[in-house]
Amino acid sequence: MTLINSYLTFNGNCREAMNFYKDCLGGELTLQTIGESPLADKMPPQMKECILHATLVKDSLVLMGSDMVGEKGLIKGNNVSLAINCSSDEEIQNFYEKLSAGGNKDHALEESFWGATFGDLTDKYGNHWLLNFEKNK
Repeated sequence: MTLINSYLTFNGNCREAMNFYKDCLGGELTLQTIGESPLADKMPPQMKECILHATLVKDSLVLMGSDMVGEKGLIKGNNVSLAINCSSDEEIQNFYEKLSAGGNKDHALEESFWGATFGDLTDKYGNHWLLNFEKNK
């Protein structure tokens, strides 16, 4: 099966953000610093502790990230959202509360016209999340 996974880019705080997401969502987090990679000798010393690649995995949820920002720098926009289809009322409530801590509860969790519990938020790192729980699945 072909899947699309979310890959987030940060500007030096990837480790902090990915640990936050792990605390919110659970799962196993792996981090590789630039200093631990073959790129170490090609990068400035101040970048050695920056994250080259991070992966958070929980069942079928895969969230990746990096501190590797292009020459233009980090440009945040509203054209990307992270959508999670939750497996229970408890899970959607838990994820919504944890992910919105320090951020914005854009639309509270509510019953949608399509028969699901739905809400969205912007986390403290400026990333937009859509949470959905289909009760009749």
